Amino acid sequence: LRLVDSGGGVVQVGGSLTLSCGTTGIAARHYPLKDYAFGWFRQAPGKGSEEVSCINGFNEGARYAPSVEGRFAISRNKAKNTVLLHMSDLKPEDTGVYYCAQDIRTIYGACPEDFGTWGQGTQVTVGA
Repeated sequence: LRLVDSGGGVVQVGGSLTLSCGTTGIAARHYPLKDYAFGWFRQAPGKGSEEVSCINGFNEGARYAPSVEGRFAISRNKAKNTVLLHMSDLKPEDTGVYYCAQDIRTIYGACPEDFGTWGQGTQVTVGA
């Protein structure tokens, strides 16, 4: 199973970006993103990894880090088998490498404390 995340870039303060993550090939059929908990994490320069958001695998319920609440939104595009992170009102402290993650251990599961499958990361840079 391999996750592919994309959509990062350079954006001005106050701008918006949408990140996308999906699976390819046989994995997309065996582990459809709509049925499993899915998360977005980020790592800022010199800092540890931080969970930004997670969407569960049973009722689309989501949780957000306090630092992004009200500015970021996680959603699924079931037709394309992708999970999106819509980011708005971006701030310099949102800069970092963003990773998507999927928990394939439990179908229709809640957001876990840890994930086993990760994307390769996409860089988001927010500048003045």
